[in-house]
Amino acid sequence: MNETATPHRILDAASTLFAERGFRRTSMQAIAREVGITKAALYYHFASKDDILRRLTLPLLDELEAALAEAEAQDDPEVVRRLAIEGYVDVSLRHRRTLVMLVRDMTLLVQAPVAERFKSILFLAGDLVCGPDRSLERRVRAAQVVAALGDPVVAFPDVPAGRLRRLILDGAWALLNAPPVSVEPERGRPRGRAGGRPAALSEAEAAQARELYAAGRRADEIAARFGVSRATVYRCLKT
Repeated sequence: MNETATPHRILDAASTLFAERGFRRTSMQAIAREVGITKAALYYHFASKDDILRRLTLPLLDELEAALAEAEAQDDPEVVRRLAIEGYVDVSLRHRRTLVMLVRDMTLLVQAPVAERFKSILFLAGDLVCGPDRSLERRVRAAQVVAALGDPVVAFPDVPAGRLRRLILDGAWALLNAPPVSVEPERGRPRGRAGGRPAALSEAEAAQARELYAAGRRADEIAARFGVSRATVYRCLKT
């Protein structure tokens, strides 16, 4: 048997079983049986079921972070918003089975380190989709849009990716451009994308930022304290 191909076959089988049965109900023995190898051989490649889960979720999380980082690097807020939305959808469609697996067993979404990274991704996506208008109305609308980008990928697994992508994007833009039922007059602090802010925190500042976040301080409060963007804060929180 090709040693380099075996881990890929294990991950493929595990992804299918986790999506069908759930993570908790799938044993290492069941995965080994599906691949056609012994349980001992399975443990040679992966130390535990959690190790398999980590390997399955890493590509999804890594690609989501990369897509949002590409969007966040742009200067025009409209370009930022478009790239964030399209990138989020494209990555979600590439990792359909992983998303189905996570949604089927929702407890996986609260496990470290998956939970912290996924939460940071959602916060950053919402921030980028919202743009410079930080009113409560726009922040709520942005959160709704981000939630609606991944849900259809799970809800309609048999719809061809190209068609589903068009429908998701049409719905996202319709939601963003829909007139509000009522207008909230209070405005939040302008986001601003002006230059001059540090692109990263020092090690000491990053450690302090994580302590503040663990103590219940919001990311925007931490960003204001250190004079950096929220995106910079989110990146340091996942390290």
